[in-house]
Amino acid sequence: MTHALLRGDHHVHSTFSDDAVSTLAENVTAASVAGLETLRLVDHVRSTTTWVPEYLSAVRALRVPEGLTVLTGVEAKILDASGALDIPVLPAGIDRILIADHQFPGVEGPLSPSAVRERIAAGWGTEDALDQLVSALIAAMRRHPGNQLAHCFSLLPKIGLAEGDLGAERVAAWAKAAAETDTMVEVNEKWGCPGIPLLDALRDAGAELVASTDSHVASEVGRYSRVAELLGEREAQR
Repeated sequence: MTHALLRGDHHVHSTFSDDAVSTLAENVTAASVAGLETLRLVDHVRSTTTWVPEYLSAVRALRVPEGLTVLTGVEAKILDASGALDIPVLPAGIDRILIADHQFPGVEGPLSPSAVRERIAAGWGTEDALDQLVSALIAAMRRHPGNQLAHCFSLLPKIGLAEGDLGAERVAAWAKAAAETDTMVEVNEKWGCPGIPLLDALRDAGAELVASTDSHVASEVGRYSRVAELLGEREAQR
C-alpha cells in the first residue's frame, strides 16, 4: 500500500524558475498521471522578483484534473543568522513559502558552502557553526510562520557535516519550533533529507510532514524512491 505522504508532491518547479524545464501545465499532467492527490507548484524567488502575479494568474488558468488539488508556493533562501529571507512582497494567493538552506546563514549575510568549509578549517568550531545554522532555521520559522522547510539540512554535506552531527538537543529544538509555527517539513527526494532520526523528532513534536520530489522536470513529479525508502525504514522501526 502506498504511504499516505507519497500521494502528494509539495515541491515542484516550472519554467518560472530559471533552472527548470517543464511548464506548469506539464507538471499538472504529470501529477495526474502519477496518481497524486496534491501538487504544490513552487518556483524560486529573490527580493527583486516581479513575476509572482503572473505566476498566480497562470496557475489560476490551469485545467486541473478531477481528484487533484493544486497548491502554490515560492522558494526563498535564508539570508542570515536572523532568519531573514530573500523574498519580495508577496501578493495574496501564495499558499506557502518554502524556506530553503541554499547557503549558510552568516551573521552578515549568506555564505557559500566553500566559505564555511574554509572557516571551519581555519578554526571555526563545528558546534558553533551548527548552533548558528539551527538558530537561523528556527528564527526563519518564527519570522515566517505557517510555511514549509525545503530540503532542510541539505546544506550539511556541502559544508562537510552530517545530520548525525546535529545532536539531540538541536534536533529537538528545531522540531519543536516547526510544530509551534505550523511549519510543514518536507521529506525531499532529491537530497534524501531529513533522515529517520529527524523525522522521528518531528513526529514526537507533532510537526507536519509532507513529501516532495523537488522536481525540475515533469517526468520526476510524484516519482519517489529515496523518500519511499526512508518512510518504509521508519515504519519498519516503529
